[in-house]
Amino acid sequence: MEKRTITPVILCGGSGTRLWPKSRRMLPKQLLSLTGEQTMLQQTLERVRCYSKPIVVCNEDHRFMVAQQAREIGFDDLTIIIEPIGRNTAPAIAFAALAAIQNKGDTNLLVLPADHLLDDVEQFYKAVDKGLQTSTEGGLVTFGIVPTAPETGYGYIQMAREDAGGVRRIARFVEKPDLETAQNYLDGGSYYWNAGMFLFRAKAFMSELASYAPVIAEASESTVKNAVVESDFVRLQKKDVEIIPEDSIDYAVMEKTTVGYVIPLDCGWSDVGSWSSLWEALDKDEQGNVALGDVIMEDCKNSLVFGEDHLVAAVGIDDLVVVDTKNATLVAPKSRAQEVKAIVSKLKTDGRDEHELHREVVRPWGKYDSIGSGPRFQVKRITVNPGASLSLQMHHHRAEHWVVVSGTAIVERDGEEIMLSENESVYIPIGTKHRLTNPGLLPLELIEVQSGSYLGEDDIVRFEDIYGRSKK
Repeated sequence: MEKRTITPVILCGGSGTRLWPKSRRMLPKQLLSLTGEQTMLQQTLERVRCYSKPIVVCNEDHRFMVAQQAREIGFDDLTIIIEPIGRNTAPAIAFAALAAIQNKGDTNLLVLPADHLLDDVEQFYKAVDKGLQTSTEGGLVTFGIVPTAPETGYGYIQMAREDAGGVRRIARFVEKPDLETAQNYLDGGSYYWNAGMFLFRAKAFMSELASYAPVIAEASESTVKNAVVESDFVRLQKKDVEIIPEDSIDYAVMEKTTVGYVIPLDCGWSDVGSWSSLWEALDKDEQGNVALGDVIMEDCKNSLVFGEDHLVAAVGIDDLVVVDTKNATLVAPKSRAQEVKAIVSKLKTDGRDEHELHREVVRPWGKYDSIGSGPRFQVKRITVNPGASLSLQMHHHRAEHWVVVSGTAIVERDGEEIMLSENESVYIPIGTKHRLTNPGLLPLELIEVQSGSYLGEDDIVRFEDIYGRSKK
């Protein structure tokens, strides 16, 4: 059957807290390059290039990064649905299904998380081809990963005994088991890991959703009907989304439907859900170590060491995870890597921002790196992309001094326009309306020195913004 009858739906939400401190709320694992040069989102997009134009569902904070990463690999024309708040996978898939129906009438949806690894893509394609007939006839197909170990961190799907060309009915879904139960599942041969990948017709899914979760179905229809389409994005309205109940596709539909099917998939799959699972997924040296970044290891075994921007050296460690970033470092036994979520929770409770922000922060116009700070001052290195512009803004509590390192800048300051070149500078007093633009073809690099009584990022009043960000 023609591959173009399939529309990929890529779910790009989630915060990947178990891969902290590399993965954070504002830059989660699906937008990171953890297993190669491409990010996990880009790898997923490459995997579905042979199908129709994808639909990506992501949250408000990540929309520009998703669009940029898609453009970097040649996906200039895809639908990006923006969720102002997350409501789990059932509503997210409903948004995509309804958008697909609006644009195409009906289509087979191939639903994939953006943050999974597949070593054997050909096996994945064969499984999708195998399920396409069932999907086209109205069945809801999921793909069960052939288990390789008694894994307690995954949910499981049990297959029924009858077989229709490798496509079997779902007997039941089961929650994450204890070790003894997981071993029994592995020995029994009829249980598979639940990877959250699905294939079904858009209208068939919406019909089942209306039967088993009618409130979600009805509210999702109203939400998509009221959505605002702007450039690359389909923007859902917060007032519509926040009344939709949170629920997963498993609970809302798949555990209840009578037309659920499962196809076994053996493709070297990993959800890269923790540092230990990343260690398992990557190639290792003769001592079982994984070194990422500028790392030197001496007499170390079965460990993962990650260095972001400077040398990390390890001596005599065994079965450890060491992750060093610009503003946070994690050290943990590999066997307890899942417990990093407790650190993230503590950071939130203590009001610290390391759970959501790196020192280097990506913005739609470029990025900034907070390279130094102290009482009443902060120093940032700012990069503005070619043709990009910051919002027209002002600050109540801080003044700024900009020094151009390379490139050309146009600075708007209380209605006055100033052109700056390399080694030139400008001063922005407190309360002054200002905007920074890069008119050139190369990135603009500058140093910003902030001074004042309060230097938080929430001291920004926006008057105009080409990226549609809220005025604060």
